Amino acid sequence: MAVRLEKSWIDLNISNVAKVAGHLGVYELANKNGEIVYIGVADATSNFGLREKLERELQHPRFGACRFRVEINMAYRTRHTELLQVYLYDQNKLPVGNEDTNPKTLGRLRPGGSIGQS
Repeated sequence: MAVRLEKSWIDLNISNVAKVAGHLGVYELANKNGEIVYIGVADATSNFGLREKLERELQHPRFGACRFRVEINMAYRTRHTELLQVYLYDQNKLPVGNEDTNPKTLGRLRPGGSIGQS
């Protein structure tokens, strides 16, 4: 598995979100320029997993998010932290929607390759 989430972006709309299963995992939201604005996690506290989280984003849009991508992953907490770490490594900051996370609590990740390569 690649360190970076490299799946294609999907338009954030009712039809596409309805196709998302209720699994646990992680998701990323992007704005119209393809910039990641939030890295989220659907954990055991959500009744309908990824679909529920994305439905909330539709009801209360934030940060200009208009696209999403998901990864089903039972190690969702670890994967969420890993995605935040690699974003911090690549951009030297966290996504605007994750700015409440203290980068010092994440630890450091030094992925091999360039941005977008596995």
